[in-house]
Amino acid sequence: MRPAVAAAVSLLACAPLTAFAPPGAATLPDRMADTGGGRQLITAVAPRAGATTGTVTWWERRGPRWVAKGSAPARFGANGLAEGTARRQGTRTTPTGLYDLPYAFGTEAAPRGTSYPYRPVRPHSWWCQDNDSRAYNRWTEPRPADCRAAEAEHLPSYGTQYAHALVIGFNYDKPVRGRGAGIFLHVNGRGATAGCVSVPADAMRRILAWAEPARRPHIAVGTESGPTAVTRY
Repeated sequence: MRPAVAAAVSLLACAPLTAFAPPGAATLPDRMADTGGGRQLITAVAPRAGATTGTVTWWERRGPRWVAKGSAPARFGANGLAEGTARRQGTRTTPTGLYDLPYAFGTEAAPRGTSYPYRPVRPHSWWCQDNDSRAYNRWTEPRPADCRAAEAEHLPSYGTQYAHALVIGFNYDKPVRGRGAGIFLHVNGRGATAGCVSVPADAMRRILAWAEPARRPHIAVGTESGPTAVTRY
């Protein structure tokens, strides 16, 4: 994970100019200070911090260039986006930042062509969000005694949203209690999310068939204030 910084012209005064690519760079990844070092990248961009919708685009590095391989409309948290390093659990905000994608999972079988590690959701699959549990921000089967059901997500109960999903590595490697748990890229539900990023079902299947672990895909979540903005995550 890396610190999250919103994308706006005003932020130029808050960071060294050397952190940015030239304003005329052709693609969004080219305008980022850090893309994770891999050769695949997903960007999830909202027009402003309070927005609940935006665009997800997936990119591949080809020589010196980033090439867009697909895009789809995206949904974010019901209360918009929040800086990942300052986010608080339960705020229904999507954390901005650059994150790895540890593994995929789903209530349905992996889409054809999927090479990413894919974990099937079973009847006793839970994601623990209990700050007092040793399993905080982890998949558990079954739910451990120290993880209260009221503070955990029963994954098979969300058959639509979790038909296919990718774990977003927010607060994952060394979880900070109270910052948030269970942030995924998943299939759209009925509206804005509780903090995840969601896309239409077909787009989620396409992303899973495209993603290659050997190319170290990451996801960058942030805002872009306009066509002249320099984006930094």
